[in-house]
Amino acid sequence: MRAPHAGRERGQAALELLGGLPLMIAFGLVAFQLLAVGYASVLAGTAAEAGALALAGGADAGVAARDAVPGWSRARMAVGVSRGEVRISIRPLSPIRALSRRFEVRAEAAVEAP
Repeated sequence: MRAPHAGRERGQAALELLGGLPLMIAFGLVAFQLLAVGYASVLAGTAAEAGALALAGGADAGVAARDAVPGWSRARMAVGVSRGEVRISIRPLSPIRALSRRFEVRAEAAVEAP
């Protein structure tokens, strides 16, 4: 036997899904952006350390820093070397182009003189 109000509730699940879909998409974009910033931070630290090690060994710190990261991040990376210090700046990937210009991750590593 069918309840008297069953006909009115037939499409409620679909409507709830459609209502929650924008929220789920926004949450997914935020989660992706946070993961991208975290990964870029790890890459910047790795590149700074590689650059400092190369600088300590007498090699080109900029080349070593760029070689330490994947190809996609090299185009989004800036390397600065001065007075025994290597500074790296990377713009993380972003699903929204406007956000891509707003975020930047930085890392430094220094070579201590003996």
